[in-house]
Amino acid sequence: MEYISVIQFAEKYGISERTARNYCANGKIEGAFLTGKTWNIPSDATLPKRGAKKSKVSPLLQVLREQKSSRLKGSIYHRIQIDLTYNSNHIEGSKLTHDQTRYIYETNTIGITSDAINVDDILETVNHFRCIDFIIDHAEERLTEDMIKQIHQLLKSGTSDSRKDWFAVGDYKRLPNEVGGMETCPPEEVHRQMKTLLSEYNGKKQKSFNDILDFHVRFEQIHPFQDGNGRVGRLLMFKECLANHIVPFIITDDLKLFYYRGLHEWGHVDGFLTDTCLTAQDQFKALLEHFKIPV
Repeated sequence: MEYISVIQFAEKYGISERTARNYCANGKIEGAFLTGKTWNIPSDATLPKRGAKKSKVSPLLQVLREQKSSRLKGSIYHRIQIDLTYNSNHIEGSKLTHDQTRYIYETNTIGITSDAINVDDILETVNHFRCIDFIIDHAEERLTEDMIKQIHQLLKSGTSDSRKDWFAVGDYKRLPNEVGGMETCPPEEVHRQMKTLLSEYNGKKQKSFNDILDFHVRFEQIHPFQDGNGRVGRLLMFKECLANHIVPFIITDDLKLFYYRGLHEWGHVDGFLTDTCLTAQDQFKALLEHFKIPV
């Protein structure tokens, strides 16, 4: 059996060290024991369940979980898989069309085409479907560094990037990068800044629409991964909307430039990003109305 420290356990689950020690002292972590004044915690130990009742699952999340289980065709789950995957990948330069994305999802084949298709575009499309399933399954769980890294691992698994030693799929970047010509967090600072971001965000009992947007902007400014930050960030926004009974949204291609401007101007003119995401949310509300799902 391998053991980890209180500090490692706290970082793994995004809680304070004091809370982790209290869990140990109160016997809430099975297998934890003291050596002198140091707690030893089994590496596979999970976060204790809190006594408070979980908030009621939103109607949309309940429907998505039911339809994910049955893989119901023509459902809102089916639609989200295709629309969210196509638009998020397209923003990042994927050349696959919406029809090709739909064909891959529905038939697990790429169809007949006269144009050359980038293999990574196909792999990242299939991987993105898996990422959506992951956030549906884990929507109500607290955001942690491990969860965010796991989403990145799912997204980039099997791609050409995953064969580059320096790329670090499923882990923070090792080389400096930039976004939109702007410098981002240096690799050696990523863990500290992500820990701070998650601590502040998770400290809010009830997240608002603006809290989720602010988290997204700060995540993108840190740009913790070598590549895939935008897609991971938008998946996290979708997840957090589901978790907090907020109507989610999909940034479509026609909103891309407004979305980029909103990211750039956040902190100066927050309304640019807020208005863009509210427009996307209105589009999603129309989808909910079509499928007769309560807002």
